Amino acid sequence: MSKEILGADGLPGHDYFLDAVNHIDGAVANNTIAASAAKGLVFSLVETLGAMVGDPDLPSHLKSGYMGALDLAVELEAKLTK
Repeated sequence: MSKEILGADGLPGHDYFLDAVNHIDGAVANNTIAASAAKGLVFSLVETLGAMVGDPDLPSHLKSGYMGALDLAVELEAKLTK
């Protein structure tokens, strides 16, 4: 699977955000990252994705991909808060 840094619209694909969430989740599971650092990174992802999803000019096909990544990030945030 080939990934481009930015799409034709100038936005990163949602797969980059999914990869980031999965990477953080794996690092937490393997104890290779401090929980507080993971929480900060996930918080930043949630804020970034939330802003992107809330953009009224974002095309719907991109919004759905970002929403999926946002949902996954929120789940990880809840898991880290426990």
